[in-house]
Amino acid sequence: MKISEHFGLNKSQAELDFIDIDFTTDTPLFLDPFFLSKKTDNWSNQATLTLRNFFQRVIDLIRAGNENEAKELFDYLHEPNTTCLGLSRGNPQGKGVGAGDTDKIYDSLLRSRAIQTGLIQDIEDNILFVDNFGKDKLSDMTTNIITKHLIDYTQNQCRLHNIPLSAGVNSGFFWNSRQEEWESEHTEMLVINGRKLLLVPKGIVSFSKAYVPDRYYNQFVLDFLQNENIRMNTALVQRRQSGTRYVTKKSLKEINPLSKEFLRRFTRQHPEILQQFKDELEVSSLANIEFTEFNFRAVATSLIERLNATPTGSANADNFHNIIIGILELIFYPHLINPIKEREIHDGRKRIDLVFDNAAQDGIFRRLSENHNIPCPYIFVECKNYTKDVANPEVDQLAGRFSVNRGKVGFLVCRNVDNMPRLIQRCKDTFNDGRGLMIPLVDNDLIELLNVYNDWDWEPIERFLSDRIREITI
Repeated sequence: MKISEHFGLNKSQAELDFIDIDFTTDTPLFLDPFFLSKKTDNWSNQATLTLRNFFQRVIDLIRAGNENEAKELFDYLHEPNTTCLGLSRGNPQGKGVGAGDTDKIYDSLLRSRAIQTGLIQDIEDNILFVDNFGKDKLSDMTTNIITKHLIDYTQNQCRLHNIPLSAGVNSGFFWNSRQEEWESEHTEMLVINGRKLLLVPKGIVSFSKAYVPDRYYNQFVLDFLQNENIRMNTALVQRRQSGTRYVTKKSLKEINPLSKEFLRRFTRQHPEILQQFKDELEVSSLANIEFTEFNFRAVATSLIERLNATPTGSANADNFHNIIIGILELIFYPHLINPIKEREIHDGRKRIDLVFDNAAQDGIFRRLSENHNIPCPYIFVECKNYTKDVANPEVDQLAGRFSVNRGKVGFLVCRNVDNMPRLIQRCKDTFNDGRGLMIPLVDNDLIELLNVYNDWDWEPIERFLSDRIREITI
């Protein structure tokens, strides 16, 4: 049974920021540290820093001659069954990092280029160079280290969707990057049938098909060796009738078949090829995970029907708020992620309906910061289920949430506006006063965005937002 079903959320995966796991078995997805390292939102940055801090600590101990102490850090790696991700069947248990595996990982680290060059952030290198180490172990190793970040994320998502948490639960060990040691705590956890569960952002999981030894070997190592043999005119070089020289990959594989020992040896000699492999993955778009069990069009249609069926007024404010969470998650993902509900600021004196992390790699949410110099690490959302028009007090309320550190961009979401040009002018006045950018959205706007929504085409939504923002800023 999935999380959404167990708690009666009435939401599809497209409306949820986390992986809607079936907590009775493992889902064949993996927490991908490469995806994590390429994301720009605050949560992902902090989790990545924790991963890098762990390996830096290990390297520092090894360089200081404290190898036993460094080895002890690996002894805390285990097989987590809290995320329900991996390849096992039946009760979630994973094929994760066992006691013998930690020795192999540690021994490989001593030989890896991370030790030699100081590039200790490359946790994903283990999948290329460590024998008997696959995507399950990489995912589990990452989970162990960033457990505290996943606990915080789980707490926020549970509060967002009114999922009950259990107090005083032992967290299990996680890496504390400030103290540079493993620790645990008693905190609020998601517990189902006596078992602790951690929710994982859907933006950092993958099928782990890109950063794998086969791809590195076939598309980068062998390509390099083909060119090298041609350059050196070795015995492997053949000639076509046209006179063009070539070397087959089959002949190269016969001499150096794929093995992690060969990849280790080759990469020590040619580290620039590994960097090329990483660079190509970095510049290529990291597509959203494909959730093929549902139809995005059907989800959008359902949201429109639910929005139209929700009456205005304070009695239905929570229902309206809940629908808006799903709509914004659908249309703005992966540009805006990790929504948090009613986040307190100013020591609790003010509350914000919703806060999204800005994770945009491109598009309008990126341009607002880079081209327009408007700080927006977070995007704020105020939801008003009013029977009347929003006016200056609501505009001022949202503007009061803004700051340089938190960001100065937000959406004012309401049901209907009799005079949209007047509301646009109020937002324009606020912007011209230097108090921030507020973007109004009403029911008809949301319905339009849902009608044009296409998971593979951001352009219609980009065009709508750009036009609305232009009305306010010019």
